[in-house]
Amino acid sequence: MDSSLIQLVLISFLIGSALGYVSGMLGIGGGLIVIPILVLGYGMEQQLAQGTALVLMAPNMVIGFLRYRQRNPITFGMAALLSIGSVTASYFAALVAAQVPTSLLRTLVSLFMLGLAAHMTWRTLPHAAGAHKKWQCSVWLLPLVGCIGGFCAGFFTIGGGVVTVPFLIAFFGFTQTAAQGLVLAMLAPSTLVALATYAHLGFVNWTVAIPLAIGSILTISHGVHLAHKLPEKQLRRVFAGMLFISATAMLIR
Repeated sequence: MDSSLIQLVLISFLIGSALGYVSGMLGIGGGLIVIPILVLGYGMEQQLAQGTALVLMAPNMVIGFLRYRQRNPITFGMAALLSIGSVTASYFAALVAAQVPTSLLRTLVSLFMLGLAAHMTWRTLPHAAGAHKKWQCSVWLLPLVGCIGGFCAGFFTIGGGVVTVPFLIAFFGFTQTAAQGLVLAMLAPSTLVALATYAHLGFVNWTVAIPLAIGSILTISHGVHLAHKLPEKQLRRVFAGMLFISATAMLIR
């Protein structure tokens, strides 16, 4: 095996290991971090980076959900209701994203990430704590929330969890960690659908994707364990900080 190929595989494995830990801690699939790395560090085009990232994200979401479910009252029924909307939306969104010019898609993703970062930062400020009344909406509205998350997962490959978690907290009464676990369950099937679409169109680098995924699988459970030790406000601030870093990295390219 060529030495440069071995180096590429090892580096990808180490990056995947770090991303798995962070994904478990923050309740995200990892796309927010890995896509800027693939674009800036590996020199991938936007669609290829998004498709490759999905290979890492899919197992992260399944394992992360199972670990969160051990500590939070999350039912497969609620996850299924969310998934009904997310799977459908992610399929059509991925088809659209594959046809968008690379430079335009990269700009849209960067701006979307920046908006998410600003929103999450605002939610950590003291004045925002009482700004939103918590509702108790019917669980039958979960498919609508799933559509929002699924669109983000399919078109941007990121942000499905960041957008959906605030809805689950404000309108359905979930805690931060319970919402993060439920979102992972919602995004797992929609991510698989998006991955199949990107792979069919040739937008996956398997040489990089497989070691990334293996590394993340080995560490994600440790990140979930840490998530339940951190105070909710601190967890949200870490989440927001990670968003700002990723958004900035994409914008300065």
